[in-house]
Amino acid sequence: MRAIASFMKSSARLGSVPARTHGRILRGTTLYTGPSRSCVIRPRTAGPYEAGNLKAFIHTTRQTYAETFKHTNRLASEKSPYLLQHAHNPVEWYPWGEEAFRKAKVENKPIFLSIGYSTCHWCHVMEHESFQNEETAKFMNEHFINIKVDREENPGVDKLYMTYVQLLSGRGGWPLSAFLTPQLEPFFGGTYFPPGDQYGTPGFRTLLERIVEIWEAAPDKLRDDAQKNMGQLREYFESRSTGTEDAASLLNPKGLVDATYKHFEKAFDHEHGGFTDAPKFPTPVQLEFLFDFYGYNKTNQTHAKDAQTALEMALFSLKKIAMGGIRDHIGSGFHRYSTDKYWHVPHFEKMLYDQAQLLTSYVTAYQITKDDGYANVAKDIIRYVSRDLQHSGGGFYSAEDADSYPENDKSKKLEGAFYVWEAKDLKRILGDRDAEIFGQYYGVKNDGNVNPALDPHGELKNQNVLAEHMPLDDLANKFGITVEETASVIDNARKKLWNYREERRPKPHCDDKILTSWNGLMISGLAVAGQAFRDQGALDLAIDAANFIHKELYDANDHSLLRTYREGPSTIAGCVDDYCFMIQGLLDLYQATFEEKWVRWAYDLQQKQNELFYDQTHGGFFNVAQNDKNVLVRIKDGNVFIKCSNKSAKHNVMIEQDGAEPSANAVSLGNLVRLGTLLEQEEYVNMARRTIGSFSASITQFPHAMPALLRSFMLMVNGIKQIVLTGHDDAKVEPFVKVVSENFMPNKLVARAKDKNGIVAKMNPVIAQLALEPDALAYVCENFSCGLPIVSAEQLRIKIADKE
Repeated sequence: MRAIASFMKSSARLGSVPARTHGRILRGTTLYTGPSRSCVIRPRTAGPYEAGNLKAFIHTTRQTYAETFKHTNRLASEKSPYLLQHAHNPVEWYPWGEEAFRKAKVENKPIFLSIGYSTCHWCHVMEHESFQNEETAKFMNEHFINIKVDREENPGVDKLYMTYVQLLSGRGGWPLSAFLTPQLEPFFGGTYFPPGDQYGTPGFRTLLERIVEIWEAAPDKLRDDAQKNMGQLREYFESRSTGTEDAASLLNPKGLVDATYKHFEKAFDHEHGGFTDAPKFPTPVQLEFLFDFYGYNKTNQTHAKDAQTALEMALFSLKKIAMGGIRDHIGSGFHRYSTDKYWHVPHFEKMLYDQAQLLTSYVTAYQITKDDGYANVAKDIIRYVSRDLQHSGGGFYSAEDADSYPENDKSKKLEGAFYVWEAKDLKRILGDRDAEIFGQYYGVKNDGNVNPALDPHGELKNQNVLAEHMPLDDLANKFGITVEETASVIDNARKKLWNYREERRPKPHCDDKILTSWNGLMISGLAVAGQAFRDQGALDLAIDAANFIHKELYDANDHSLLRTYREGPSTIAGCVDDYCFMIQGLLDLYQATFEEKWVRWAYDLQQKQNELFYDQTHGGFFNVAQNDKNVLVRIKDGNVFIKCSNKSAKHNVMIEQDGAEPSANAVSLGNLVRLGTLLEQEEYVNMARRTIGSFSASITQFPHAMPALLRSFMLMVNGIKQIVLTGHDDAKVEPFVKVVSENFMPNKLVARAKDKNGIVAKMNPVIAQLALEPDALAYVCENFSCGLPIVSAEQLRIKIADKE
């Protein structure tokens, strides 16, 4: 942590930055709103993460200008930035919906389904190569009904057809390209297809022609095959659902947890951190599992050594991630993943869900170690999302693109152009001496520091991706100056580069779509950070985001959620991850604020989630509601292991394991345990048992693929350690709050027994009784009983540290 800590002591004090505008496009005589090209900044009251009183926040503005388009399709009426990016393709795209389905049936044409998202690099490539090609588009329009889907708007559609493609080919990714019958049943699919034939593999145009030939020659055969495909998918998913409390009781939680720990111990990269070679993803779900493993086993003599190893693996990985090029060392935040094993050369897109989960991981690391290096990285993430991804109403945008124009007068976007530097430019901006010190610290080379093997298109030639290369004290010794002077040089250099980047370089496109699910993750991260750091600024960000979702994407009459917001709420109903991620965020927000309105809302959402998504027969939660008839198979987000029956396919397919985001069932299981305990809902506890039981086959075979589900299972097995705080004087209760906030416990649930008329007291008789207590006291309740009252914060500190 030496390099992190010394660097973060001199974290950037950013000056004011110029405003940017988005485009408002005049199409014929109709004014419509086009996709945003970047996130922009305008003055507001300074926040706690805008050091130097930076008065700025991100919102979306638009500038009106006239532009003539040769083609305009139905996507021009959509709100998704991804769909709007394709609104002027010559392809006659339809959004997912009845109009396209009806036309396919009437004209008896196959459907070409293309699924992606706005910051997807290869989606942009395929659009440029094929969907903008006039001849290819003409052929597609004549022979297919072409549907474009934003996977972030319609995850249920994406998951179904991605499952099919993974079964077919053994791999998946985006863009997803699938061919369907008019009844929406798939008969062929893949991911990215190059425009022309190469290396004996047919290109996209050849593929289109062959599918048309087969469709016209033997349409009934294709329909029969597609029906069989869907029937096999249904049978498989149904066969995997055991879902009884007996199934849960037959699981061996200790064996599953130990096996998962051993898997990560064996896979751990001792030199660079993480658990794979290349590419390397941060995978916070794995790090959080290791933290919980440590928390449950650190005082167990049998497992104490393994617990310490688990902790060290997680901490070392976070340290290496923070030092690497996967982190934006000039503008804060983290890129999606590293293309190499060193965390050095990233894929440069920035996703909200990564920022949210990494924020939680760095906060947890700080709680355990009290190392300010981890806290500073966490605050750096908060600085980034509050500055670059926040809507004026409080919600958070989804992502920033990897590609951008290197200069204002350039016509071609390049990956990473906004973030990388040539050595000569650093000398010009910083001066020779400061550039030399800065370059030594971040591993800058005159001919660039990117391995050409990682740059197949030559976009990063002579460029440097900044990654911490030398500790500050070693650097200071090398140049014969103090550590403080060295840190000051680097800090000032970062300020200059920030200003240069903001003033001279076009920003990457910002996907300013606001997703309920990812905002739920961000609310969790901010609430956990605000609680741990006792930071009202972070809590205010979480509260603003929750209030935005409540105002714009929640129906208080029937307690339902909508999925997305962009220039107003969408009409897309919320999916299961929207509900469970928001519920998790609200429970974390309650523990940070003790405002019971968040528990009330979480309970209402849980009731609605149970109604819409719960499998009453086998347990667990489906990804889409039962009334969604356009998704032919309802899948449970968790883990499904599929053994291919295709003899030529020498692979097995892991689908929907905990990965970039925790699975919906993993989060739902934890929510049911926490809410069931806090509100004494025995029904929730039973649903939790049946939920883990519904995944008994998968979790037994591949527990390491389901670390988030195992975390929730550990919570269920170990039980909640509920800390109830009493007292009518907030000032006297505050020392107790500080103790429980600063300490890490994987099964901690903090409640304030104060409002005898609130939802918690009404549903929990113990808390109702404790709410009458006027003195500042703490009670630790577990295993269905509460201990004696704790009268001081120091006694509480000893108690929760298991040192009594």
